[in-house]
Amino acid sequence: MLRHRLTDREFNAIRHLLPKRRKNQSGRPWTEHRCVIDGVLWILKTGNPWRELPDELGKWQTVYARFQRWTNEGLWDRIYTTLLKRIDALDKIDRTLWSVDGSVVRAHRCASGMIPQSEENDELNALGQSRGGYSTKIHVLCDGNGTLLAITVTGGQLHESTEFENLIANCELSLHRYGRRPDAIAGDKGYSSKAIRQSIRDRLIEPIIASRSNESPNEDFDREAYRRRNIVERLIGWLKESRRVATRYDKLTCSYLAFVQLAAMRRILKLL
Repeated sequence: MLRHRLTDREFNAIRHLLPKRRKNQSGRPWTEHRCVIDGVLWILKTGNPWRELPDELGKWQTVYARFQRWTNEGLWDRIYTTLLKRIDALDKIDRTLWSVDGSVVRAHRCASGMIPQSEENDELNALGQSRGGYSTKIHVLCDGNGTLLAITVTGGQLHESTEFENLIANCELSLHRYGRRPDAIAGDKGYSSKAIRQSIRDRLIEPIIASRSNESPNEDFDREAYRRRNIVERLIGWLKESRRVATRYDKLTCSYLAFVQLAAMRRILKLL
């Protein structure tokens, strides 16, 4: 019995969201969706090449082709959004404090080479040169329980503050409806700017952002709430326990994001 398979309860939670099997379909024997997802999860956790997929999880060509097709169709994103809204309906989203952060992910050699390297192409593929070398940076928004609410990716050299508005815009949960917006949004010194603080206040949310050493200290800074910001760092660490997230092997940004969503999906399924 291989590890990392979906349990019956987990699969039943997403079964109805998967494409239906075509009836009277000719050609090669059909591989069940559950077997395909188990194969993708094995790749996610181990970080191994697709060709090393164990035989009991199906042919690697079938698993890879279906993963790419579902990625291009936006299926992983729809599944995660549905699960997120489901736990929100169950009041399992902590709105006392949401946190933002960014983290550099080293890009493997095989992640490059799809198109000629240039600043414009690197921006398109979310790849770039940072202190850690050739890398991608993931930008994460989570609630007080460490549930992933939004994620974007950029080249590793871009600063976290430049992606704040895109990250907030990608959040599927409302930040405008009364009673559904968070009480506060916390961020480290990388998000310390008047524009970001004002953007948060305009949404009637309290900004809890640490000041840089060259800035005037904020007398209203809530240190007790800021200590809870470590939940987003713990979330990133948990996501990176999946080797396909900790190192980027994928040339396409959408494929890498799909693996991040799959890692977060395993976490969110435990809340249902």
